[in-house]
Amino acid sequence: MAESWIQHALRRTGWRPQRQVASLTVLGMIVAVFVGALYLSQASSTSTLGRQLNELIEERDRIQQENEALRAEIAGYRTVERLLRRAQELGFVQAAANQIQYLVVDGYNPGRAVTVVELQAVENVLPDYDESFVGWVQQGWDWLTEQVESFTNQGAG
Repeated sequence: MAESWIQHALRRTGWRPQRQVASLTVLGMIVAVFVGALYLSQASSTSTLGRQLNELIEERDRIQQENEALRAEIAGYRTVERLLRRAQELGFVQAAANQIQYLVVDGYNPGRAVTVVELQAVENVLPDYDESFVGWVQQGWDWLTEQVESFTNQGAG
C-alpha cells in the first residue's frame, strides 16, 4: 500500500525519471560538499593542533637547554678555586696551625670502623576487631540511657 501511495504521489507531481535523476545528482553533490567541508574542518583543526604541539615541544626543549646552562653556571660557581677566591675577597684567610682549635668529644673514637646501627622495626599491634551488631546496639543503648539518666538527674536537682 505504501508503494502505491508513493508512486501515485510521484505521478501526480509530475516527477519524470530525468528530473528524479537530476534531483538525486544535486542531492548527492550537496551531501558530498557537506562531507568535504566537514573533512576539511577536521583536517584543519588537526593540523593546527599538531603545529601547536610542535611549538610546545620546541619551547620545552629550549627551556631544558636553558636549565642545563644554568646548572653548568651554578656548578662553575661552586668550584673550590672560585670559593677560595671569594673567601679572600671577603677578607678570610687560611688558618695557621696555631690558630686551629680542636674540640674534644667524649666517647668519640676516630680510629674505629664505621658501624651502622641496625634499625628495629616497631610493630604496631592493632586490637582484634570483635564488635558485633548486637554489641554495637547495646553500646548505643547504654549511652542513650546514660544521657537520659543524666538529664533526669539534672531536672530533679
